[in-house]
Amino acid sequence: MRILFAADGSKYTKKALAFLVTHESLAGPDGEVVVLNVQAPVPGRVKTMLGSAEVAAYHAEESQKVLAAIERFLKRHKIAFKTLAVVGSPTAEILRAAKREKAHLIVMGTHGHGLLGRAVMGSVAQRVVTDSDIPVLLVK
Repeated sequence: MRILFAADGSKYTKKALAFLVTHESLAGPDGEVVVLNVQAPVPGRVKTMLGSAEVAAYHAEESQKVLAAIERFLKRHKIAFKTLAVVGSPTAEILRAAKREKAHLIVMGTHGHGLLGRAVMGSVAQRVVTDSDIPVLLVK
C-alpha cells in the first residue's frame, strides 16, 4: 500500500506520524510512505521584490525544516519512504499528490477545531476528506 502522509510540521503532524509508525501494518511489508510538505505561496509583490530564486530558496528551507526530522524518524523505524515538497494550496496539492503518487490512503493530522472553528477558519483536513477519491485517515 502507498500512503500519502501530509506533513506541516505541527504537533498534529507528530501525532499522526507516531500513529503511523505504531501501526506500520497499514502500509504492509512492501508499502511506502510518501511524505508531502506543502508551502503556501508568497504574495506576488514579495516575489517581485525578492526574486524567484530567493523565494524558491525560502520554500526549500522551510520544507526541509519539516521534512528532515520526519526523514530521521522514518529511517530509525525502517519504514520505506520518499519526501516531496511543493508550493500551493494545501488541499489542492495534497489531492494532486495523492493522485500523482497513486496513493491508496491519505494520512494527516487534524488540528481538532470544533464546529465553530471550522466554520470560521475552514479546515484543510475537512476539505481533503470531502474532495478525496481515496480513504483519508485523520489523527487527532
